[in-house]
Amino acid sequence: MEPSKVYFTDMRARPGTNLQQKLECLVRAAGIGDIDFADKYVAIKLHFGEPGNLSFLRPNWAKTVADVVKSLGGKPFLTDCNTLYVGRRKNALDHLDAAAENGFSPLSTGCQVIIADGLKGTDEVAVPVAGGEYVKEAKIGRAVMDADVFISLAHFKGHESTGFGGAIKNIGMGCGSRAGKMEMHCAGKPEVDKEKCRGCHMCARNCAHGAISFDENRRASIDHTKCVGCGRCLGVCNFDAIHNPNNAANDELNCRMAEYAKAVVDGRPAFSINIVTQVSPFCDCHAENDTAIIPDVGMFASFDPVALDQACADACNAMPVLPGSLLDERLHAEGACDHHDHFTNTSPETDWRTCLAHGEKIGLGRRAYELVTVK
Repeated sequence: MEPSKVYFTDMRARPGTNLQQKLECLVRAAGIGDIDFADKYVAIKLHFGEPGNLSFLRPNWAKTVADVVKSLGGKPFLTDCNTLYVGRRKNALDHLDAAAENGFSPLSTGCQVIIADGLKGTDEVAVPVAGGEYVKEAKIGRAVMDADVFISLAHFKGHESTGFGGAIKNIGMGCGSRAGKMEMHCAGKPEVDKEKCRGCHMCARNCAHGAISFDENRRASIDHTKCVGCGRCLGVCNFDAIHNPNNAANDELNCRMAEYAKAVVDGRPAFSINIVTQVSPFCDCHAENDTAIIPDVGMFASFDPVALDQACADACNAMPVLPGSLLDERLHAEGACDHHDHFTNTSPETDWRTCLAHGEKIGLGRRAYELVTVK
């Protein structure tokens, strides 16, 4: 079987052109025009960014994709599902307000914004997962499944639970309803190292389920009967006091996420785009963003989300470490172990390869790819 084609262009915008034009050239070269868009509803799945975070993809990127879809006869809309954790995107009303605050509107993007799983994150469709080992029926936001064509537009960056967030995370985790997100996270129940806990309460402020309490010494503890395993507390703890004792939890999360992604794309045209810029160490779900861990890489597009994520990971790992970043800090910490992988070095409890390996196993795509450069 031949390797999947992944198309790439860099972030250089010389006089007479701009990055939006380069993105359009990229997706057209990658074959987006081969999809029959005529009078079809087209879901463009992206992350609207948690307010306070400034590394999310600007609305300009979405407008470029929406304009291409409209030029091909499609009816695009931007979409995402509600979050599992506390924040500004936990219900559709706040989610729409957050999207508008970050610049997403019909005026700025040329299409409407729809929150796929409804007002409270309960408007879902049970979608069979062909070949699923962990999930038999994925709980996907209804508007995503109502679309005739699916496009993933992802900001490729690090992630504290999955290693990185790219196409598969944008599709699988992003399109899961709140119950679906809980199902994907169900193996992860973090614990607190009380010797490291400083009692700052940051973890509790970011727990949507009231699972974290404090003892008389202001040390945190997590009630596993309330915890849903979303991993939010791991990302916000500045003192590495929270860890997941289940070594397989993140691997299982990656596998479930790949199965959810397969449920979303099976049986209809699907196309994926990764923008590898401002590669922050953690997810855009945070209400802040740390400095990038590597320089900007470029834009990638493919019909194969597995090959796409593999190509992006390889390209990132070929880049130098930015001084002063969290990755640089981790590598120079006392007793540091160099895993020779930027994402594992940034979040040592993660292994992004498990997601791509499982995605390939269940037929989501292939890790082998041919990189085609678009000038």
